[in-house]
Amino acid sequence: MARDADPGASAGTGRLCQVSIPAVREWLPYCGAAPVPADLLGRWNLDPFLLAGIGLVALLLWRAGESGGQRRLTGAAIGLALFLFVSPFCALSSALFSARVTHHVLLAAVLAPMLVYALPEAKTRWPGSLGLWTGVQAVTFWLWHAPGLYAEALSSDAIYWLMQMSLTLTAMGFWAGLRRASALTSVAALLVSTVQMGLLGALITFAGAPLYAPHFFTTEPWGLSALEDQQMAGLIMWAPSAGLYLAAALVIAQRWFAAEDREIAA
Repeated sequence: MARDADPGASAGTGRLCQVSIPAVREWLPYCGAAPVPADLLGRWNLDPFLLAGIGLVALLLWRAGESGGQRRLTGAAIGLALFLFVSPFCALSSALFSARVTHHVLLAAVLAPMLVYALPEAKTRWPGSLGLWTGVQAVTFWLWHAPGLYAEALSSDAIYWLMQMSLTLTAMGFWAGLRRASALTSVAALLVSTVQMGLLGALITFAGAPLYAPHFFTTEPWGLSALEDQQMAGLIMWAPSAGLYLAAALVIAQRWFAAEDREIAA
């Protein structure tokens, strides 16, 4: 895939443009240089190693599935993976931090549970308690959204894939723990996840200055300042993403209460 950065396409004008050129040349994210709106639809990522990896995962999940429902989940998970890593959304996440946060939220709160529930329960018995995985997932998510470590991930393919795999695998450990935990423990873990996700989102939203250097000069073609893009990212993390964990907690709680009512009625 194209790895060359185009400072003119993503930098600002005037003095900021002159200052930004060296910085822009440093950021060579896996998804390629930040696109401008006119170029986005042509920015498909056809990395053969990526496509082979997704195909292998699809085959393994399909063969492991024991029901039509699990195979449908496999299809949905592969479709989401293609959207995140192959479609032009991958390139958009090089330009906008808000797109990158959306990418990470979909990995942790949508793709990871799909992958877990696409497998038979016996194959998702990860070592460690739900409490451990709740903490590990939270620490991993916070670390990769620290500005310095995030910038490193957009400077190296190896670190980028370490970020993606660690976010996905720790989230899978969390959802696998939920699958075998009691209703009370599961609700507690989901509420903790809701709070920590909301707190990180609030900190990003109310930061008084742009924090993420790879996006200092890539947001203007999209009609946003770097700070506005960052604030949008924080709001996405604060509300919709935290809401996914809260919704899961409410579903489990509703099923728990319904089971209790059936026992009382019996």
